[in-house]
This record gives sequence, structure tokens and C-alpha cells, in this order.
Amino acid sequence: MPSQEKHFVHRAGWLRAAVLGANDGLVSTASLIVGVAAAASGRAEILTAAFAGWAAGAMAMAAGEFVSVSSQADSEAADLEREAQALKEQPKAEFEELAKIYETRGLDAELARKVAQQLMAKDPLTAHARDELGFTEEASPHPLQAAFASALSFSLGAFLPTAAAFAAPGEWTIAVVSSATLIFLMALGALGGWLGGASPWRPAIRVGFWGAAAMGVTAGIGVVVGRAV
Repeated sequence: MPSQEKHFVHRAGWLRAAVLGANDGLVSTASLIVGVAAAASGRAEILTAAFAGWAAGAMAMAAGEFVSVSSQADSEAADLEREAQALKEQPKAEFEELAKIYETRGLDAELARKVAQQLMAKDPLTAHARDELGFTEEASPHPLQAAFASALSFSLGAFLPTAAAFAAPGEWTIAVVSSATLIFLMALGALGGWLGGASPWRPAIRVGFWGAAAMGVTAGIGVVVGRAV
């Protein structure tokens, strides 16, 4: 009976972008709100900063993900082009290289050559892309997908502390936003771990710690700057 275990590598591209975007939306927006509130600013200033940070952050995340993933895609495409040229110009050397890869992975020399011969007869570029370069279809970069996932997840993350700031009484803004953000961050970390097939506890604690540190730093800056000006 075939094995029924589940793998989650196909989620790696969009999951990384989504978790990063949501985490950044939560931390940066909440930190901005807490910093502005600590500077003794009014409700209008706090909410203006929150919405402005939300819009700017979502666009920055989308642009950053698109550029970085596009660069990765361009690099992979260039490597594939070089590999295709090598297969055309030096097929024997490429065959020996692929057979050697299988041999170093544990196959005996004769079997390694048979495997390399059969795979290269079917699709030599795919065989070399997978086993020499480490490229797979499941983990291939998708710039638009990553940009959309980042912008959407940042917006969802930014919405939560903004809603908390909107609902909180003025004097309780820092406490309510900080508490709600820590809860949201830990839930996000746990969700990211679960979606990736890992334990939810370590990522929950990790993102909670760094979120608290970020809000603490910006609150301190807000107090200092607010008194100075």
C-alpha cells in the first residue's frame, strides 16, 4: 500500500510570503500606533499614522516580494539556460556528471549510469535541473503570487492593531493594542507552524517575543521624542 504521509514543500513559496507579510503588518502597524500614542498624540494622529503605515507597508511588501522573487526567477532561468547549452555542447560530460551525482547518493556505479541514461533519454534538462541544480516545480519562484500574498497578508495583519486602536479608549490605546497584537502574533506563529507541518509552539513564542521587543522600542522612542518636541 502506498505511503500516506503528507508533505508541505509545495506551500513554501506562498506560505513564507504570507507569514512574513502578516507578521510585518502586525508588528510594524502596532509599533507605529504604540509609538505615536506614547508621544501623547491625539486619536486622530494615531489613526492617521495607522492607516498611512498600513497602505505604505502593503505596497512596500508587494514591491519587495515581487522584485526579490523576480530576481530569483531570473537567476534560475539563467542557470537553466547555461545548463541547456552545456547539454547541447557537452552531452557526454553532462551524463558523467549526473551519473556521479547518483553515485555519491548511494547507488553503485553501474546503476547510477543506468539511471542517468534513462532520465537523460526522457528529459535531460529536467533531470539536471532537479538533481544538479536543486530546482523543482513545487519550489519554483512565482513573483506575482508572492507579491499578492505579501500585500494581502500585510493588510490583514495591519487591520488587527488598527481595529484595536479604533475600538480602544484613548488612555488605553497602548495597553489594548499591545495586548491584542501579542495575541494575534502568537496565533499567527502557531498557524504558520501548523500550515507548514511543524510544531506550533516554537514559532508562536518566537514571533511573540520579537513583537513585544519591537513595540517596546517604539514606545520608548515615542516617549523620548514626545517630550523633546
